[in-house]
Amino acid sequence: MCGIVGYIGHREAYPIIIKGLQRLEYRGYDSAGIALYDGTDIKLSKTKGKVSDLKERLENEISTNGTLGIGHTRWATHGVPNDINSHPHYSNSGDLVIIHNGIIENYDALKKELIKRGYTFKSDTDTEVLVNLIEDVKKNENTKLGKAVQIALNQVVGAYAIAVFDKKKPNEIVVAKLGSPLAIGIGDDEFFIASDATPFIEFTKNAIYLEDEQMAIIRRHKEVKVRKIKNDALVDPYVQELQLNLEQIEKGGYEHFMLKEIYEQPQAIRDTFRGRLLSNEALIKLAGIEDNMKKFLAADRIIVVACGTSWHAGLVAEYIFEDLARIPVEVEYASEFRYRNPVITEKDVVIAISQSGETADTLAAIKLAKSKGAFVFGVCNVVGSSIARETDAGAYTHAGPEIGVASTKAFTTQITVLTLIALRLARAKGTISSSEFRHHLIELETIPNKVKEALESDGYVQTIADIYKDAKNFLYLGRGYNFPVALEGALKLKEISYIHAEGYPAAEMKHGPIALIDEHMPVVVIATKKGHYEKVVSNIQEIKSRKGKIIGIVTKGDESVKELADHVIEVPETIECLTPLLTTIPLQLLSYHIAVMLGKNVDQPRNLAKSVTVE
Repeated sequence: MCGIVGYIGHREAYPIIIKGLQRLEYRGYDSAGIALYDGTDIKLSKTKGKVSDLKERLENEISTNGTLGIGHTRWATHGVPNDINSHPHYSNSGDLVIIHNGIIENYDALKKELIKRGYTFKSDTDTEVLVNLIEDVKKNENTKLGKAVQIALNQVVGAYAIAVFDKKKPNEIVVAKLGSPLAIGIGDDEFFIASDATPFIEFTKNAIYLEDEQMAIIRRHKEVKVRKIKNDALVDPYVQELQLNLEQIEKGGYEHFMLKEIYEQPQAIRDTFRGRLLSNEALIKLAGIEDNMKKFLAADRIIVVACGTSWHAGLVAEYIFEDLARIPVEVEYASEFRYRNPVITEKDVVIAISQSGETADTLAAIKLAKSKGAFVFGVCNVVGSSIARETDAGAYTHAGPEIGVASTKAFTTQITVLTLIALRLARAKGTISSSEFRHHLIELETIPNKVKEALESDGYVQTIADIYKDAKNFLYLGRGYNFPVALEGALKLKEISYIHAEGYPAAEMKHGPIALIDEHMPVVVIATKKGHYEKVVSNIQEIKSRKGKIIGIVTKGDESVKELADHVIEVPETIECLTPLLTTIPLQLLSYHIAVMLGKNVDQPRNLAKSVTVE
């Protein structure tokens, strides 16, 4: 989950790399480092801490001149976060330097063999093992760097995106990929390397996304040569035109990316259904569904695989698909699904959900499902991502870049796409009448404005946050469509404020969690008028009788819950299956404001990274 950046060309490399690391810091921020070739030697600086710490340190420590360089921002896997374990890493000779995102699973066996051959190691990382393995191959095979990288990687088990160069041949950088993302920006006689396109978007719109088990040799004044790692066969790379723009990855006046992304949700949802939702014609157009309609209609069931917030979106989808399209749905944690022996057949449709399109566990689940003959449909946000390429078909959300580690607009746009799919399948199956179908389309079209209205509660949510910011625990309750929203609300609070929180179906409270309720326990209850309202009110009464502090998320104009709750936050009325798109908004705001008041780093919460590209 680390971020890697590289540059070779005619510009000074340092400003490009340091800014690129700042943009990739969502991928990891416990340490950072940079290596530059100044025309004579490699200048390297690295440190525990954030990119800002690196910047302050290296400008006083090394020359920042040079038109070739690589940089790294780390999310620790092997070795604790410290200066020594930070990347880049040298080989024993000091000739080779490497950055790496991923995990080398057989590093210990490789390390023991290299120690026998006289190699020594300063760090605890698997990456230092890899760079010395490459050096060993290069020396013993008397070969060029590119060939040495290829031979070495054929001995490696695990995942990697690497960039390595040799100070004795400072006109090339060798990169390779397996399981971790890697993009190559193609400029005018210059090349950029990064985990995603954000570090080079202002310099070029053209990029190559390496496929798994591919490597590239990037030389000055030459075309990029892409080869297969296993057999050295040349590959004709696809140069993709990027749709990203610089404005999308800046804060735009907001204090944090998370707050910006919360407020972007009305437009993100609108962008997601634009061109797909045609309410005037009573049509939904999704090419990935239309082209594969027979697969969906013949499916015995749909299996959703996802992690984290995407898994919560999948739970909402379970309700929507079963309710509207009458298709059985199972929702699986990808991290568990990939390691058991699931019963999957060619009659199953697997929907894989991921914001980044690079989630390692979800990618592994996709490969498992495909090996069993299932049809796999992807829902992701990043065009050209690994999941978009690995799946049989799919649909993009159009959330735009999500930089904050805690997902917000990814969740609501995923639900939007999944709702469109469910409605289209329901219409094709005849499980929804034409009038109800049209009603759902018209109502979905109003959701962006209703989300905007829900955001108007921000000031009141801040007041509530100030009251409960010092609570040690929170309980979130919901029923039906809003049970997954309760899970998501609890996750958001945990992620960024570090307050323990749990989400439960409201009726399950009396099967255990009710024992926790006292006058110190804030309980957030999602109690909209649509869906089991009376039952939820009964649950609120049970909490009240035990002196719990109740924060109710209610439909505008509600009076019953208002009489019982300590605080109520209103959201506009909508049909039941669309309520999660509204009820999640105040929960996002609540977690955000509590975290800010507690002085937490909202965009970069501890121990987390945005894109989980390792197990």
